[in-house]
Amino acid sequence: MIRVITISNPRLAQGFIDYMATHQVYLAMRPGHDEHHVELWLGDDTKLALVQQELEKFTRDPLNERYQTASWQSGKVSHSLKYQNNLNWHYLSRQVGPLTITVLILNIAVYLWMQLAGDYQVMSWLAWPDNSQHMELWRWVTHGLLHFSLLHIIFNLMWWWYLGGQTEKHLGTGKLFVITIVSAVFSGWGQSLFSGSHFGGLSGVVYALIGYVWLTGERTPERGIGVPRGLMAFSILWLIVGYFDTFGLSIANAAHFSGLTIGLLMALWDNRHTFKNNNRHF
Repeated sequence: MIRVITISNPRLAQGFIDYMATHQVYLAMRPGHDEHHVELWLGDDTKLALVQQELEKFTRDPLNERYQTASWQSGKVSHSLKYQNNLNWHYLSRQVGPLTITVLILNIAVYLWMQLAGDYQVMSWLAWPDNSQHMELWRWVTHGLLHFSLLHIIFNLMWWWYLGGQTEKHLGTGKLFVITIVSAVFSGWGQSLFSGSHFGGLSGVVYALIGYVWLTGERTPERGIGVPRGLMAFSILWLIVGYFDTFGLSIANAAHFSGLTIGLLMALWDNRHTFKNNNRHF
């Protein structure tokens, strides 16, 4: 047998297998070098040229409807991989990296500090810089550690764990660090234009990650990250709702919008080659 490709998304891999089966080409899926990857193997060497030709189309557009249609028609489920129970700490902890965990711990620590010392005392050290504090460089990012209610911090940290974790595991700690720093500065600056330095929370970074992970998953799903379109739609809806003050909550709308914008722009830049390649085929 010949190994033809390694793919980081088993579900997309199954779609390609089912599609090739409609061409009387049968591939086998095997576990890859780690739990996030699978390998596709071909038993009939004479079909290799056809498989390689179809792989070129697949890698350019893995979400094409023809692969999903083939899976529906086959009605088969691959049992070559063992799907483990995700609802345990051991599994969940392996889905994130050191930066994801570090930021989570820092947010919890600062929240506890705020409960003991008071919001304004902690904000005097960590809030976005006012006119006399711009050289205190840590303030450009530490405003993201400030949370003013239990619901506020739980909501942000759940999103951070989900988005930051997959970004760090698949794209690396360095990439998550850059996204976090850039989006914290950009979203903080955007919010400061409307509210001065009196704001806080990780939601600007979270919205940047939503935009980055969603667009990257849409353009290059083989990189292993993505956000379901339903969750992306909910995030946009929540962003719109925030501007109408529907629930009487104090929402940093400018930080959300700025974070989403910079996240999408960073994803456009990092995936610019996919847009160039697609444009060549029109």
